[in-house]
Amino acid sequence: MTSTSLGWNLAPGALILAGLDVHVWRVSLKQSSACIDELAQTLSHDELTRADRFSFSRDRQRFVVCRGMLRKILSEYLKVEPSRLRFSYEEKGKPHLVGGFHESGLQFNLAHSHELALYAFTLVRRIGVDLEYIRPLPDIDQISKRFFSAFENATLDTLPQGKKLQAFYNCWTRKEAYLKATGEGLSRSLADFDVSLTPGEPAKLLSVRDDRGEAKRWSFWSSTLDSRYVAAVCIEGQDWRLKTWERLLDGIVV
Repeated sequence: MTSTSLGWNLAPGALILAGLDVHVWRVSLKQSSACIDELAQTLSHDELTRADRFSFSRDRQRFVVCRGMLRKILSEYLKVEPSRLRFSYEEKGKPHLVGGFHESGLQFNLAHSHELALYAFTLVRRIGVDLEYIRPLPDIDQISKRFFSAFENATLDTLPQGKKLQAFYNCWTRKEAYLKATGEGLSRSLADFDVSLTPGEPAKLLSVRDDRGEAKRWSFWSSTLDSRYVAAVCIEGQDWRLKTWERLLDGIVV
């Protein structure tokens, strides 16, 4: 499934995540000091320590907003205070809820780039999300040859120059989203599997080395956001229903 443009709705007062639902949220990381301070109060000691490691205040503030909004949205699904939520992390860094909250079956993933964060939520099934800010890449051919599969590079070589940048980001975000969904992260080579990347074609996992059935287990939502970002969400299974939300903080969305 691919969507190059779609409407983003303000979330309702009562959030309900049904069995087939996939909710994707976008939130601006550019917020006021008052908003950042409020979100920081919900973070754990570990998260605040991580925030303090950033050398630049802008990066620290974006981290606080990104993590604080994750807690805020999760708390609205689970009907608890944001500060009560606890996380554990898989070996490659994918976060999960722990304690009594794990029993809810709520699965989530997040990504951020430049001034935007993207969150994806669903029940039971695995999910991964990636987001990239579109910027010119003078060395696009060298990067793709280093990281992408032979099939993907062959596809890139057939595209006109005006479509290569979009195709590159399509490929990168879909690969990252898949690896985040499986929990493997970049411990697995990006060349071990093929994704679609041609602009305008459906987003798909085409094949995975040594596992013929793997591609059928996953599906994608992909989009270009505000012409400045490319996003991809990888979802386990095919039978899901998408809803897209945005959250206003200090009157800002993007």
